[in-house]
Amino acid sequence: MPARLDAPLKVTGSAKYGVDHNFPGMVYGYVVVSTIANGEIESMDVTAAKSAPGVLAVYSPFDPLALAPVATPMLGETWVPLRDTEVAYVGQPIGFVVAETFEQARDAAMLVEVSYRERPALTSLEDGLDTAVEAAPGHTDAPPTLTVLEDGIDSIDDAFAASPVVVDATYHTAPQNHTPMEPHSAVAVWEDGTLTVYSGNQGSDLQAYELATALELDPSAVRALNPFVGGAFGGKGRTSAPAFLAAAASRALGKPVKASLTREQVFTATAGRAATVQRITLGAERDGTLVALRHDSWCSTDIARSFIEPTSHGTSREWYATRNLAISQKIVPLNLPPTTFMRAPGEAPGSFALESAMDELAEALGMDPIELRQRNNSLAPPGKDLQWSSKHLDECFRIGAERFGWSERAPRGRAEGDWLVGMGVAVAMFPALRFPASVGVTLNADDTADVGTSGADPGTGLLTVMAMVGAESLDIPAARITPRLGDSALPAGGMSGGSTATASAGTAIMAGAAQVIDELLALASAPGAPFDGEETTYADGRVHGATGSMTFGEVLRAVGRSSITAVGSTAPGEEMTKHSFSSFGAHFAEVRVHRLTREARVSRMLGVFDGGRVINPRAARSQLEGGMIWGVSAALHEGFEVEPSGRFANADLAGYLVPVNADIPEIDVQFVEYPDTLHNDLGARGLGEIGTVGVAAAVANAIHNATGIRVRHIPIRIEDLLG
Repeated sequence: MPARLDAPLKVTGSAKYGVDHNFPGMVYGYVVVSTIANGEIESMDVTAAKSAPGVLAVYSPFDPLALAPVATPMLGETWVPLRDTEVAYVGQPIGFVVAETFEQARDAAMLVEVSYRERPALTSLEDGLDTAVEAAPGHTDAPPTLTVLEDGIDSIDDAFAASPVVVDATYHTAPQNHTPMEPHSAVAVWEDGTLTVYSGNQGSDLQAYELATALELDPSAVRALNPFVGGAFGGKGRTSAPAFLAAAASRALGKPVKASLTREQVFTATAGRAATVQRITLGAERDGTLVALRHDSWCSTDIARSFIEPTSHGTSREWYATRNLAISQKIVPLNLPPTTFMRAPGEAPGSFALESAMDELAEALGMDPIELRQRNNSLAPPGKDLQWSSKHLDECFRIGAERFGWSERAPRGRAEGDWLVGMGVAVAMFPALRFPASVGVTLNADDTADVGTSGADPGTGLLTVMAMVGAESLDIPAARITPRLGDSALPAGGMSGGSTATASAGTAIMAGAAQVIDELLALASAPGAPFDGEETTYADGRVHGATGSMTFGEVLRAVGRSSITAVGSTAPGEEMTKHSFSSFGAHFAEVRVHRLTREARVSRMLGVFDGGRVINPRAARSQLEGGMIWGVSAALHEGFEVEPSGRFANADLAGYLVPVNADIPEIDVQFVEYPDTLHNDLGARGLGEIGTVGVAAAVANAIHNATGIRVRHIPIRIEDLLG
């Protein structure tokens, strides 16, 4: 079995993504987007567009497609296009042109003339801080503000007053976009009253449910397929505008419809990461023991307040042992595109602030940054009685420091010719989660097996992991397992996100395998079966009885069955009342800053991770390396430039900077592997997102070590280092 089952298909171009599907009579849709940040559409003149060559239909809020509101128990309300004339940001989908070719639809869309009643727009987080309101992150159990005080302390300010050393600083992080390689797109086909949609997303059963709701259909009438997804990172958790529009237009026109956002539209007509402002105050004893920690966070969100970036709740609430803790979360609704989950939501920007502040405290104390972090290592989240199920962060630091040569780090860096060289370190933590998931496990009469779920593999390697876990659970070679993903007709696997897929789908496979083996043994010993009345056991893909043994395929053929299937289902349960769960890691970065040009280059990176059992080391390493690259991108490259009008000045891959090969050094990844069976039977915890958490802080801390300049915002530019 190759290291990745889907690798041959992807590298040869044989893998079919959403827009790769073509059907007879298919037509093409093009999304029209707004050009103002706040206001109401007064009129849309579509006369010229409708008379353009090849145009079949032009839809707008004044001539809309039939689409109903959508909300799901897991994700809440999902925005559905063309339902009203309100405009809340530049680039909002406001129309849909369908033509015989893509080029005809695109050219006709340019002919649509829109008149607006424009209103003043708020587009800057900093400008809106005075109007910020408290808000609780929707996917945590915490209120907007949370305070934990030791006995005898009346307020967090009293705790700081009693602290011999206090560090107080404010940090800023830029808004970002997921920019997946595969733009948000869909191909919709109606046949005999049933809709099939091919569209990259993070959970086909969730998309099928949302489309059925929008189209007011029975869920059984909608099938969503996404066997291959060209990147998601949280940005394809909800149904996209092209999928809603293509599905409704296909029904209205009686033709298959293909629609895809352009690369520029991906930056606006989807959702991204919020900008944040974070103030952190740390109080400590002279020996580095934390007395108090305050983390006040502000984040941008869209006018509909669809998502809150839980920076303080995702980091300071859990990371360090402290006797006094105060965190708060406020939001500033802006006339900008929606915000949503983006790789390590909350933890990625939150760790930049917290781990930068910890570095500043270490400097104020004259203490090694690793020693300070180890001194405040938590056994449980502050204020909680539930200890971590398994935590080996100290070992991550020990191995990482030795492997990286941390002992050679000088307090003020070192010079190598024209380059100033510094080292930085940061903690990485991300909650170990599971989502409810079901997986079908089928034994076939030809001695092969299938494992299938509706969940997605957005490049993470889940398909291969399913084959590996299925092989282990059924005690047969992985080459005899056929894993299936990305089809809403399969048992509901939920969303592939939150670094949950392996733990969620893997434990469901184990449950399903146990059930199907029980059914096989009952079948084998039933009256008239090969082991009639015998005590039977299962091992090595065979049924063993008193009179001999047979493969499961032989048993099935003997009883006239082509297959048997069981569905295993798992969800978080009693373990959540007994322990706290997280994955842990330590990031090390070496950065070189040119003494004349002030160009910063990351020259070495090491991440050491404690994520429980590692099922597929190669895929896990790839995920972590990708996350670390993302962290470098956040630190030195990536960020939206928002004009006062609400227009993004860099909504394309020419101006929206991401690292290229020349920006990234060799990345070293090390695992500290302790299976966490308190979390789940598989022993695996999430690794997909923790690779990003802390990297930006490690890079910024290395830059400070090299130059003596503390930059409290990301991305860090050359001009920030000219001082």
